[in-house]
Amino acid sequence: MRAIDVKLHLNGEPVSATVRPNRLLVDWLREDVQLPGTKLGCDSGACGVCTILVDGVSRKSCLMLVAQAAGRELETIEGLSRSADELHPLQRCFVEQGALQCGFCTPGMIMAARALLKENPNPTPSEVRAGLAGNLCRCTGYVAIVQAIISAAEELRQ
Repeated sequence: MRAIDVKLHLNGEPVSATVRPNRLLVDWLREDVQLPGTKLGCDSGACGVCTILVDGVSRKSCLMLVAQAAGRELETIEGLSRSADELHPLQRCFVEQGALQCGFCTPGMIMAARALLKENPNPTPSEVRAGLAGNLCRCTGYVAIVQAIISAAEELRQ
């Protein structure tokens, strides 16, 4: 299989890559670019742990090829905070509200929440739940996750 050249923006930086045409975006992010925050769970788009933003929209990276990301803006959990010393409000509120336990689903949840808050900066709890559809948590339940997102939304509006 012949390799292809792909250019895109990843967490605000231009990136060029030579990849196999069938290279999954989640594998490329984790293995080639060394951004392990994007997890691989079900490998079928059902669990949401691989959620990233593509042009500001929540997408499952296990269902997308690197070639499909050509020319697009990708944002991963690593791109939320520009400093290792300062968490993004969504990250901090997840910690403060106890919205994580094992943490496996957390990056995908946070990225889905980021997309939701870009579209709706003042969501109701019902709108948060709808915005998280397709992102599964097996540990904490969703009460703390919803509250963390509501708290982050309040902070981001100020």
